[in-house]
Amino acid sequence: MLRVIAVLLLIPLLDALLLVVAATQFDTLSAAVVVLLVVVTALVGMLLVRAEGRHTLRRIQEKLATGEVPTDELVDGGFLVAAGAFFLTPGFVTDLLGLLLALPITRAPIRMAAKRWLITPYLDAKAQGFVSGNVYVGGFPGQGDAGPGPSGPAGGPDSGPSDGPGTVGSEGSPSGFDHDNATDIDFEERDE
Repeated sequence: MLRVIAVLLLIPLLDALLLVVAATQFDTLSAAVVVLLVVVTALVGMLLVRAEGRHTLRRIQEKLATGEVPTDELVDGGFLVAAGAFFLTPGFVTDLLGLLLALPITRAPIRMAAKRWLITPYLDAKAQGFVSGNVYVGGFPGQGDAGPGPSGPAGGPDSGPSDGPGTVGSEGSPSGFDHDNATDIDFEERDE
């Protein structure tokens, strides 16, 4: 969390420093030209975000009409909202970040990286593995490290009763069914 706060504070600081350097160090750029350049990049960026937003909304509607889940398009929509915020923030660094998120060519690898390292791990933690399919990692619940067999927790056919996990002894099975108290039903033929 501290890293996120540090990055959020570092970006405006870099923007302010870059704007001051651009306005003072370059003889050809005056302060008015730098301000005009920042305003123009924000306007052009917002037009780009608007066009990409319409395209993304159209793709979401097409996927929903065919019954597909528009996951990539929804992530793109979130990136476009962030790109719009970056374009509205004055500065060259934020305009560059907004441009990276607004262009489809650079947005696709960012989306894949975000899905791999942010979205899927977060959803897996919330859904206990159902998102990626890692529901039971390392075997079934209640089972030891070794598999069933002579050396496993259930023992072999000749191992006799034991009290280890996964065994069926006098206490009953791990599922709660007590084999000793079970009633056998015999279907006998009756002569009538």
